[in-house]
Amino acid sequence: MTAEAGVRLACFLGTFALVATWELLAPRRQLSVPRGSRWCANLSLVVLDTALARLLLPVFPVGMAYALETRGGGLLNLVPLPLWVEVVLSVILLDFVIYLQHRLFHARPLLWRLHRMHHTDLDLDVTSGNRFHPLEILVSLGIKLAAVAVLGAPPLGVLLFEIILNATSQFSHGNIRIPLALDRWLRLVLVTPDMHRVHHSVVPRETNSNYGFNLPWWDRLLGTYRPQPEKGHLGMTIGLREFRDPGELTLVKLLVQPFVRG
Repeated sequence: MTAEAGVRLACFLGTFALVATWELLAPRRQLSVPRGSRWCANLSLVVLDTALARLLLPVFPVGMAYALETRGGGLLNLVPLPLWVEVVLSVILLDFVIYLQHRLFHARPLLWRLHRMHHTDLDLDVTSGNRFHPLEILVSLGIKLAAVAVLGAPPLGVLLFEIILNATSQFSHGNIRIPLALDRWLRLVLVTPDMHRVHHSVVPRETNSNYGFNLPWWDRLLGTYRPQPEKGHLGMTIGLREFRDPGELTLVKLLVQPFVRG
């Protein structure tokens, strides 16, 4: 295991443990589906996604950044900047790319067939933040590789972005209760679970809002921000209307889902 992979794994496990514990101590909603079956499918996807990506891709975003480091190409190298400025700009700009990617996956039917599997989860918790179809992961990695190359992002900036993105994805999908007064202030700088939960509503106009995983600014600036679900967080229905049978949401059926239903 490389040092980068070790750091990312440690951060993943630490965040997972923290959010999972928080969910047990202060859950936001009562779960509608047994945790065991959902966790089995969602965590199996994590293992499968990681193994497939490592097998099929010769380089990952951090590796791409290292490979390009000596060449000096990319937008961030047009003007000499301190490393800390490049790191901060890399995290912000790559987050914007992920926001645009997320909107694209909702807007294009072929990409939506891959992404909708993420939305078929009937509950939201820490494992939902890692519930993605392997083909979506490969497409997403391709977009990130291109973004790193265009930006000329430094390796440290890319590594921090990857760690932050994974941590905030688990946090924003967490079934955790945060005091409403704190949530109102926190969501000015970070996507909170209450903010992102709206995106997983069964109501299409709510599904097509709050695309951010990490920074909340893009939704506000580009008109996709919706502060609350119409029926409230305890009354809203999570998932998609056409995928309500828990028996159809096993690992194997999730993997073939994009190819068998319109």
